[in-house]
Amino acid sequence: MISEFRFTILDLRSSEDNRQFKTAGMNVLITGASRGIGKAIAEIFAANGHDLLLSGRNEVALYTAMEKMIIQYPGISIKAKAFDLSKKENTVALGNWCLQQALPDILVNNAGSFEPGSVHNEPEGILESQIATNLYSAYHVTRTVLPEMMKRKSGHIFNICSIASLHAYENGGSYSISKFALYGFSKNLREEMKPYGIKVTSVHPGAVMSDSWGDFDNSTKRIMEADDIAKMVYAASQLSVAACVEDIVIRPQLGDL
Repeated sequence: MISEFRFTILDLRSSEDNRQFKTAGMNVLITGASRGIGKAIAEIFAANGHDLLLSGRNEVALYTAMEKMIIQYPGISIKAKAFDLSKKENTVALGNWCLQQALPDILVNNAGSFEPGSVHNEPEGILESQIATNLYSAYHVTRTVLPEMMKRKSGHIFNICSIASLHAYENGGSYSISKFALYGFSKNLREEMKPYGIKVTSVHPGAVMSDSWGDFDNSTKRIMEADDIAKMVYAASQLSVAACVEDIVIRPQLGDL
């Protein structure tokens, strides 16, 4: 666990306007927020006036992303703290840190990693590390903040699963296993939270341009951009209390590679 960093820019509008602005805003906790899908989700909520609580493993990358968002989207509060969510104690610490700042209206469990391989020959320890990062992080962060959300009887939890949660594919190995498990967690949580007014959405992106694609040339837009996923998540968060998007499946127009 690494030291906390906060940065808030005050809104220059009148106090009355600011009260109206804050009333409409939500507190959004996003893990894996320093890059890729997590960063894109943070940016779209920031652009629409919502306060952010951000976490990522890389302290420098996290605070750099946060600083850019603050400059671009003045008038909101952004707080960030770096955690390695492959370790249970850090996931619980993140949840508790969040509750000390504000009760989240939205939780986006986006932290994850991809280690390619096949079940029969991948290195020892890959399953354990993939489960720890891709499943346990979401499980323990959620369990830490959930009791307060249940008391309030509102909230929305997004679990960033994967197309790999729905079907196996070559070289998926333990990554696919961990994402299947995350989807199982998400579906169970959806049923449990119905009486408490808490929505749960499983998000299944196909190929998205991110660091895992290295220097892949996406000039032809063969695979999706992170902003495509962010737009879908934000849209699902804006529905009436009567509606819950349970699954978002989004793939490149020409299919995955």
